Amino acid sequence: MKLRPNSPIPPQRVQADLRLAEKRRLAPMMKALKAVHSAASPESMAPEDLERQRRGQEVLGRLIAPMAGVEWEPFSLAGMKAAWVRPSRGHDRRHAILYCHGGGYTSGNLGYSRPTASKLAHVTGYEVLSFEYRLAPEHPYPAVVEDALKAWDHLMYLGYGARDVVVAGDSAGGNLALALTHRLKAAGRRLPASLVLFSPWTDMTASGRSYRERQQLDPTLTLDYIRAVTAAYAPGADLTDPGLSPLFGAFDGFPPVLIQAGTHEILLSDSVRLRDRLVAAGVPCRLEVWNGMWHVFQMFPIKKAGEAMDHVGRFLLEQF
Repeated sequence: MKLRPNSPIPPQRVQADLRLAEKRRLAPMMKALKAVHSAASPESMAPEDLERQRRGQEVLGRLIAPMAGVEWEPFSLAGMKAAWVRPSRGHDRRHAILYCHGGGYTSGNLGYSRPTASKLAHVTGYEVLSFEYRLAPEHPYPAVVEDALKAWDHLMYLGYGARDVVVAGDSAGGNLALALTHRLKAAGRRLPASLVLFSPWTDMTASGRSYRERQQLDPTLTLDYIRAVTAAYAPGADLTDPGLSPLFGAFDGFPPVLIQAGTHEILLSDSVRLRDRLVAAGVPCRLEVWNGMWHVFQMFPIKKAGEAMDHVGRFLLEQF
């Protein structure tokens, strides 16, 4: 009997199998992320539900292993939990990144910040300062911005100049990075060298088209969740205040900005409209919209996340 040679596997089949394997690998991580962002009504801000969401972020931080080759050094910053993330190899001591974690201002901790902070240190070679700000509803606005200012002032005390520091943030952390920059500008202080924003939450009024048009595409966020955390963070406040919705602030004099978002998220309009406002103010801005990606995909161990973080590294090399 003559044996037939094995038929080659079509490239399309190989790619399909790889996508399926990646989907299965990400399943527990996506489940944990969904648990964090599953608020269905303002009542879900009850203490027991908040505790569940906060535990979900801790689980997610453990599921997403930190980058190899970085050192994690926790410390107390005037009573606030903080940590330095430093590349184990020799690193650039002239610059630093102040990283603001996300979580809707109602959840989030150092453990949750560790994957993204580690990736930032890895692709840039810079030291990254992450901090655990106070959370709502126990500590509503402006407590978070005050904590970010404390972290910023700590970097200045250590001898960094504003021109040496990049402020980065994801989701609510992107909101915080912008709110901090608005606060510094209003005080007549020097601004960061640049901003790096991952799926930033810029409009607490939720007036962008994507909040409604992309509800079925977004695997993690819902409009109900956005409304719930907004009510917890800024009860009864004017949501057009730039301290809450940085989109509505004045951007003249802002530093260069890199924004990354995914096509599959309800916050996409927040990134697009922010880019438009920055460009109109004459601020150098680069918006990258990653096809098929979800909210803050950069923190996950997937190929596109690695590519996106490499883009961050190249962007910052252009700034210094």
